[in-house]
Amino acid sequence: MEKVVKIENISKAYGKYLAVSHVSLSVKRGTAFGLLGANGAGKSTTIECILGTKQADSGTISVLSLDPKKDRRHLFEQVGVQFQECDYQPEIKVSELCEETACLYKSPADWNRLCKQFGLEDKTQSAVKSLSGGERQRLFIVLALIPKPQVVFLDELTTGLDARARRDVWKILKDLKDNGLTIFLTSHFMDEVEALCDEICILNKGRTVFYGTVDQAKEKSGCNNFEDAYLKLSGEEADAE
Repeated sequence: MEKVVKIENISKAYGKYLAVSHVSLSVKRGTAFGLLGANGAGKSTTIECILGTKQADSGTISVLSLDPKKDRRHLFEQVGVQFQECDYQPEIKVSELCEETACLYKSPADWNRLCKQFGLEDKTQSAVKSLSGGERQRLFIVLALIPKPQVVFLDELTTGLDARARRDVWKILKDLKDNGLTIFLTSHFMDEVEALCDEICILNKGRTVFYGTVDQAKEKSGCNNFEDAYLKLSGEEADAE
């Protein structure tokens, strides 16, 4: 199966602080991959290097067979990104923001259809600042899907959503994945990771401490519950003691 994202032995330091140390991973087309770890584990830096917004100090990175630094404009057309925190003009309406985003791409998706799919059809004339936290989070996912991406990066995608809304988003993403979308996500919700991810990588202090499937994580940790397995493998369980 084609590998959409490939990173080999990347490292990134800020002064004397080594944020990412010799991390390697690959993501197959049409699968969901979870990059996990506590805050400060190196997830954000790894993703920024993958997207080309930061330059890794060493190692190689390929996304859709492109170099994210050298081929950034070409890659931009094929990748969607949803960040947990986004700043927009305070009075901008949902429809205006969607239109602005769609204008950046040659063949964007129908944002009205996406808004309906994510339960925002009644909010398109509302100011973004008036949306609830959960509505705003769903909007950010819509914006990430407007490019009709081959691969989408989702950062804490269901933060602020209630249980029903989270499961609705999971179902939509599973359907998109079944239709060939590749999903790269970070999450602190282990039920979400278990429901969506085909493979995971757990980081601790910039280093890979586990790479494989959820079931393999349970087996390696000796835990029947994935959240317990994650806490044990990530070192968070020991940190809390």
